[in-house]
Amino acid sequence: MAKAGVILGEGAAENTVALNPIVGLAREDLIGAVGVMLRETAGRPVKTLKHLKKFGGEVVRIVRNQSERAPDPKDKRFGDPTWRTNPLYKASLQYYLAVRSGMNGWMEDLDFDEQERARASFVTGMVLDALAPSNTLIGNPSAIKKAFETNGGSLIRGLKNAYEDITKNDGIVSQVDKRPFKVGGNLATAKGAVVHTTPMMELIQYAPTAEQVHGVPFLIIPPQINKAYVNDLSPEKSIIRFLTSGGIQPFMVSWRNPTPEHRDWGLGDYVNSLIEAIDVICQITRSKKVNISGACSGGITAAMLLSKLAAAGDTRINAVTLMVCVLDPQPDDSETGALVSKHGIELARRRSAKAGVLDGASLSRTFAWLRPNDLVWNYVINNYLHGEPPPAFDVLYWNNDSTNLTATLHSDYLSVYEQQPFARPGTARFANHLVDLTKITQDVFIVAGVTDHITPWKACYRISQMIGSRNVEFVLSQAGHIQALLNPPGNPKAKYFKSETRPPPSVDEWLDSRAREHAGSWWPFWLEWLTTRSGALKAAPKKLGSTKHPPGVPAPGNYVFD
Repeated sequence: MAKAGVILGEGAAENTVALNPIVGLAREDLIGAVGVMLRETAGRPVKTLKHLKKFGGEVVRIVRNQSERAPDPKDKRFGDPTWRTNPLYKASLQYYLAVRSGMNGWMEDLDFDEQERARASFVTGMVLDALAPSNTLIGNPSAIKKAFETNGGSLIRGLKNAYEDITKNDGIVSQVDKRPFKVGGNLATAKGAVVHTTPMMELIQYAPTAEQVHGVPFLIIPPQINKAYVNDLSPEKSIIRFLTSGGIQPFMVSWRNPTPEHRDWGLGDYVNSLIEAIDVICQITRSKKVNISGACSGGITAAMLLSKLAAAGDTRINAVTLMVCVLDPQPDDSETGALVSKHGIELARRRSAKAGVLDGASLSRTFAWLRPNDLVWNYVINNYLHGEPPPAFDVLYWNNDSTNLTATLHSDYLSVYEQQPFARPGTARFANHLVDLTKITQDVFIVAGVTDHITPWKACYRISQMIGSRNVEFVLSQAGHIQALLNPPGNPKAKYFKSETRPPPSVDEWLDSRAREHAGSWWPFWLEWLTTRSGALKAAPKKLGSTKHPPGVPAPGNYVFD
């Protein structure tokens, strides 16, 4: 098996160009950075003239057909051969690329501090992305071809798609064709039932599919920012079905989609709900131990739960899985990390406090505009210029099924960003205790994704050094944020990296000399790890729930439809 450092190469360091929108971007900060850029330009005309002269020379070469500028082969916007064969389209593309290159060189030459440079680059990048010739009908050869081939039908369909987005999709360009999907129909179909309900959550128990099950049950803690059924998305991608087939007894929390009346629900309340869920699970299964997993923001909640139970001397958590989770976000985790400011954080906090919730649609819009070429202009071209429906993809359907965050939980997450309680043990109080992950002694399994643009894998790796556990497994999946999780066996391109020893303090040492490549999905390795920590096998229960907690609404429950 090959070394990870050799296989991953430079791509391993290309984490993210995105920023967690929970933290917030302040328009005032961005506008201020543009102002600084303009002042620098006016105050240093020699630098500006130098770059204008260089750009002018490139324009002359383009006009003479002497320029060798070409787009990145991976840039799908310019995949049509017309961009290479037609002189007018080739020139327009090269002119656009020259503008981008000139702007980037100019920005690098200006006397900015890193925060000002990041903000100004972010704004200019968004503007230049919007000005790409591929985003217009006349400037996009494939769109013009489509219009001629369909006798204008593609343009009519494109206008209809735009009207649908304006009137029915909150003005956001659609990323997925939602029509083929139905939660409880062809999504979230694993058999189970709600066995406990509170105003904040439903606890779902899933029916066993094996004759025997392991004695220690398993609780899945989903993010509050998305709906829980990603764990049972489709039958072939279902984590729930994979676990039940392996003799695991899965339970899952389904969080309620909060409204302004729930504004006071904070991180401590969510942690207390999980403690209540553990009480119910132990009563139903008659087990004294529970294994848990938490993904993304659900991992933050799970980590806070672990810290609180450790402080209270509660030892019911047996083993822990943390998936695509960052507990100590840092500005240098991403290229746009410097965009974050105290002012932006406080502004984000005030806005959600005023509304009562951080609106899910607003989160989706922020996510999209942090990666405009992939999540905005790509769909503008497909939906509006080509007149095609967006793809019917179950992951995108789930991703667009957004939820709100309560104002208090949003504020708590911002405080986690500000105070770094997980990285600074014993210094900050959350959920009515001093947070200290060094007291966590349970075995821990950590999963990250190589191309994750939301929770960069090297940031996820840092968890291995924060916790007091002696037995820590770190697995790096060759995939992005969601694909790293929904990674069932059967994909011939799937692979993951892990080491045979506890992850060392240096991530570079792990990457260069410890980690080894393994073909296939990481799920079977995880199941093996989990079953060895799930107790002895016993006969599978014939019924769900218990006398005290009888089965109610069938899975996926009611809250998933809020």
